[in-house]
Amino acid sequence: MNKTEAPREAAAPSVAIHVDHYDDPDSAHAKLLDLHSPAPIVTPSGQMRKVKSFTDTHRIRDVSAASGAASARCLRPYDQIATNPEGSECGTNHYGAPSIRSLASIGMGCTDGRKMVIKRVPTSPTELFHLVRPPTPPDEDTASHDSDCDEEEEDAETEHLKPRRPFWANKIQFVLACVGYSVGLGNVWRFPYLCYKSGGGAFLIPYFIILLVCGVPMLFMELAVGQYTAHGPIGALSQICPLFKGAGLASVVISFLMSTYYAAIIAWAIYYFFTSFKSEVPWASCANRWNTPQCWVPYHNHTKPNGSQTPTEQFFEKKVLSMSDGIEFPGGMRWELAACLVCAWVLVYFALWKSIKSSAKVRYITTTLPFLLIIVFLGRSLTLEGADVGLRFFFKPDWELLKQSRPWVNAASQIFNSIGIAFGSMIMFASYNRFDNNFLHDTLAVSLVNAVTSLIVGIFTFATIGNIAFEQNTSVKDVIADSPGLLFVVYPQAIAKMPASQLWAVLFFFMFLCLGLNSQFAIVEVVVTSIQDGFPDMIRKRLVYHELLVLLVCAVSLVWGLPHIIQSGIFLFQLMDYYAASLSITYLAFFEVVAIAWFYGVGRLSRNIKQMTGRYPSLYFRVCWLIAAPALLLALWVASLVDYTPPTYRQYVYPAWAQVLGWIIASLSLLCIPVYAVVVIISSPGKTLGERLRHSIRPASICECGISGCDICCSESDPPEDKVTIN
Repeated sequence: MNKTEAPREAAAPSVAIHVDHYDDPDSAHAKLLDLHSPAPIVTPSGQMRKVKSFTDTHRIRDVSAASGAASARCLRPYDQIATNPEGSECGTNHYGAPSIRSLASIGMGCTDGRKMVIKRVPTSPTELFHLVRPPTPPDEDTASHDSDCDEEEEDAETEHLKPRRPFWANKIQFVLACVGYSVGLGNVWRFPYLCYKSGGGAFLIPYFIILLVCGVPMLFMELAVGQYTAHGPIGALSQICPLFKGAGLASVVISFLMSTYYAAIIAWAIYYFFTSFKSEVPWASCANRWNTPQCWVPYHNHTKPNGSQTPTEQFFEKKVLSMSDGIEFPGGMRWELAACLVCAWVLVYFALWKSIKSSAKVRYITTTLPFLLIIVFLGRSLTLEGADVGLRFFFKPDWELLKQSRPWVNAASQIFNSIGIAFGSMIMFASYNRFDNNFLHDTLAVSLVNAVTSLIVGIFTFATIGNIAFEQNTSVKDVIADSPGLLFVVYPQAIAKMPASQLWAVLFFFMFLCLGLNSQFAIVEVVVTSIQDGFPDMIRKRLVYHELLVLLVCAVSLVWGLPHIIQSGIFLFQLMDYYAASLSITYLAFFEVVAIAWFYGVGRLSRNIKQMTGRYPSLYFRVCWLIAAPALLLALWVASLVDYTPPTYRQYVYPAWAQVLGWIIASLSLLCIPVYAVVVIISSPGKTLGERLRHSIRPASICECGISGCDICCSESDPPEDKVTIN
C-alpha cells in the first residue's frame, strides 16, 4: 500500500489536525473503521488573534453549544456550504448540513479529488466541513456582507427556504428602511391631523419633550436589542425577559391591525392618483353628479355658509367613500376602492416576497423621491396668500391647552407611530444588521430626519390651511373639522388652484403613495418576521416557500381590511386608529422599557452595546431608560384613562356598542402582556411561586462574551482576557 503522510494545519486557529491521504479506497475504509487507530495529532494554536470585523473570525465550534443569537451568528460567514460541488456525489440536507451520503463519501475523495481519512470523529457538521475544505479568510472588501448574501451557494431545492437570516447589503439600506418608515404616513398624514386636532403650537412642545425623553432613547434601545438578539420583537423580548414576551406579541398584534387600515389609506391614494390623470381634476368644482346643493366653491372675502362643504370635502366623502350616516349603517362595498386595495396589497407583496432583498431595493425610490417632492410643495405653499396666518397657528402655542392631557397623549402617539417605537418595526429592522454595526449614528440620523421632516410637512400643511382660511374669511381652527381625511381635503383644494393642477396632483399623490408603501412595508415585515422566528419548523414543513408565507399574510390582511372600504368604513377606520394605535401604545411602550431596562437590566444592556459598538451608552440614555421614560409613559397612560373621551367623527358620536367594540380591539393587544405573563409563570420550572417568577425573568437563550461555548462577540474591542462573564 502506497501511503503518504502530509500533516496539515487545520483551518481553525484553535486546533491543528493530522490528516492521512490514501490512494487506495479499500485501505482508506479499513483505516477509517479501525478502532485502534492512533488519536489525531492536535497542536495548540495559542491565543486567538484580535479581530476587527464580524467576518474576520474563523473558529471551529460545536453549533449545539450556542443558542439564540449565537446559533445564527457563530457560523457566519463559513456556513455558506456549497451543497453539491461540480463533479461531486455528496450533498447536504435542506438545513445546510452535510447529508449521510456525503459523510460516507469522505474517504472516497468526493470533495475536490483528495483522498483522505480523518482520524478524528467531528463533533458537528460545520467542523467536518472545515476539516475537509478549510476556509480561506475573506478579504476586507468582501467581508462585510455587502453582497446581501446573494452569493450564497444554495441548493436549487433549498434556496426558497430561510435557514439563516439575511442581512442588509449595506448600511444605506438599513438607514433608508428606518427613515422610510419614520418619514411615511406618520409624518405626512398623522402629524398634521394630530397637530391640527391638538391646537397647533400647543402640540409641538410636548412633541419635542417626548421625543427627547422617550423617542430617541427608546429607539436606541430597540436597535440594540434587535441587533444583539437577531430576532423580531417576539423572539427578542422572549430572550431578554420571558415574562414580558407578551409585549412583543402585543406589538405584532398592533402592527397587524394597523396594516389593515393603513392599506385603506394607500387605496385612497391610488384612487386619487388615477383620478388625477383626467383633463380636469374632479374636486375643483361643484358641477359633478355627486355634488349636493350644499357644495360651495371658496371665493376670496366670501365667508363659508353654515352647513356648506367645499368641492374637495364632497369629493372625498360622497364620491371616494360614498359615506353612510354612521357605523350602524354599513351600506355596500365600494368596488372601486376594493380594486385599489387589491392593487395596494399586490405592490406590498412584490416588494416583500424576497424579504429584505426585495424591499431594500424598492426603498431606494420610495424613500428618496418623496423628499424632493416635499421640498417642492414646501416652496409652493409658502407663496400662497394667508400662509402666515396658518404658520402662526402652527408655531404659536396656546398655553392653556398644555394643561390638558390630550395634546400630550397625541404627541406620544405621534412619536411612537412615526419612529416606530413599540410597534416592533425598529427591532425587526435591526435584527438584519451585522453584529458590529454602530447603531448610535443610525439612531441620531433617523431621529433628526424624522423631526425635521415633521416640521417641514407641518409648515406646508398649515401654510395651505392658512390660505384656505384666508379665502373663506374664517379662522384657521374653523377651516375644516378634524378628521382622518384632513390630508385628502386640504391638499387637493390647494392643488386645484395651481397652474397645471393635473401634473401637481399626479406628483403629490405619487409622493403620498410612496410614503404610504414605506410605512406598510415595515408594518407587514414585522408580522412576517415574527411568524418566521416563532414557527421556523412549521414554516419549512407546511408552507415550504418563504414567498407563500408573505402571500398568506398579505391575503389575510386584505380580507381584514375590506370592512374599511364599505360605505361606513371611515367610521370603523377612525375607531381602529383611536383604540389600536393611540390608546394602547403608551401602555405597550411602558412595559417594553420596563422589561428591558428594569428586568434585563440597564447594566447588562450597556455591556451588550459595548460588545457591539465598542462603547458604553451615555449617562443620558441610561437615565432615560431607567427613570425618565418609564415615569413619563406611566403618567401619560394614567392621564389618558382619567381624561378618556369616546371617539367622534366630526359631529358624529359613536354608539355604546361601537365603543365596546373599540375596547375589544384595544384588548387584543392590552391583554397580551398580563395573559402571557401568567402562562409563562405557570409553565416555568420551580416548586414555589417565587422560584417560578425568578425563572421567568431570567434571560433565555442569550449568549454573551466570555461564556464558554457561547462566544458571539466577533467584533471585540477588548482582548479575550478582558471579557466579562455574566452568571
